[in-house]
Amino acid sequence: MTTNEHSAEIDVQLDKPTSARAYGWMLGGKDNYEVDRNSILTVVQEFPGCVDIARQNRQFLYRAVRYLVRDVGITQFIDMGCGLPTDNNVHEVAQRCDPDARVVYVDIDPIVLAHGRALLANNAATAVITADMREPEAILEHQDTRRLIDFSEPVAVLFLSVGHHLQDTDPGAPRHALRHIIDEVAVPGSHLAASQVVIDDPVRGARMSDKLNGLGVPWQTRTPAEFGALFDGLQPVEPGLVNLKDWRPDPTQPPLEPVPTELHRYVGITNTNTEVYEYGGVLRKEA
Repeated sequence: MTTNEHSAEIDVQLDKPTSARAYGWMLGGKDNYEVDRNSILTVVQEFPGCVDIARQNRQFLYRAVRYLVRDVGITQFIDMGCGLPTDNNVHEVAQRCDPDARVVYVDIDPIVLAHGRALLANNAATAVITADMREPEAILEHQDTRRLIDFSEPVAVLFLSVGHHLQDTDPGAPRHALRHIIDEVAVPGSHLAASQVVIDDPVRGARMSDKLNGLGVPWQTRTPAEFGALFDGLQPVEPGLVNLKDWRPDPTQPPLEPVPTELHRYVGITNTNTEVYEYGGVLRKEA
């Protein structure tokens, strides 16, 4: 992993993988450790589509944020479980469409705070905070949220590829984590974008959950119907909740960083193996 003066002093968890670092590696990121890489290499032996779907989710982020700013006119975002910075982060996509867009990044991994602050040091319209997305009240009270987000205007709350980290056994999760801000605080016209890894077969999904939890990563694979049920009352934006590669695909959007050499063999698996996929979309609060 590369280090710098901003990240050298933080307490880095090395005894088990973190989702931010492992996910970042599949996107071509360099800020990871052997424990993170090994966790991915273990999972893809049984679920080889994971590399594709991680990258499809990141491509969805670009299209969803662009849509929300350019087509809807939203200029403020809360990105829950944002992960490590990479190309075309939320603030970069949003501010390319509207230079006045504001973004609060939220992640529980302290390494995200270190790298995010380094990246955003000269960007007063963005902030990164260390917080648990399962505790939205604390996020709302954070000074950076209060500084950047005006809840009298529409806001977009993003839960991209993190729904599977919200387990039914968590206090209040997943519904409280996903819905508190959009239901209780946001005004009509606000949007929620969300996605998670799904498997149509509940038995295979439980197997995947057991594997990830055994590696120390909190995880609950759901069926599409189970995930979709968490968003009742919100209006899906066309084409609705779908496999993310089918959400307004744009072959001209910017490419991602190259896949790490160790994962090359898994690229394109989802063209023929559709067992595991990333599912979600964008939803609107009507009233």
